[in-house]
Amino acid sequence: MSTRKELIAATRLRYCSSTPKEKLTILEGFVGLTKYHRKHAIRALNQTTPPTIRKPRDRIYGEALKLALVMLWEAGDRLCSKRLKAQLPILIEALERHGNIYRRYKASRLVIMVSAWAWKSAGRDLRKALRFASFQRKAGSWAA
Repeated sequence: MSTRKELIAATRLRYCSSTPKEKLTILEGFVGLTKYHRKHAIRALNQTTPPTIRKPRDRIYGEALKLALVMLWEAGDRLCSKRLKAQLPILIEALERHGNIYRRYKASRLVIMVSAWAWKSAGRDLRKALRFASFQRKAGSWAA
């Protein structure tokens, strides 16, 4: 990929300082060489600044929150993230009332503040791990 970037940088200088007829021949040669779509090649050659590369964001939610997520998800009978988000205050209160180990996590405020999308993305790894496990319910075994 670095060779394509080098080629774009080298061709961009020639392309920007040439006449429209010369641009046409430069563009045809560039498209033939890189196999880019014509419009993409024009945009790449006309681009003045290189695209910014985003640095990965730091994770806000730690391991304690993931453990709380697992416990709440299991207590909520594996609800989807939107329904689980709506049930959080009730589930947290019930778990604390029954003396469950949830108090150890001390993440109840953070858990409530987490958006449904963050719940979904945080639980993605868990769902992938459980997909191949034999934790799925069998027909007719509904919880009372």
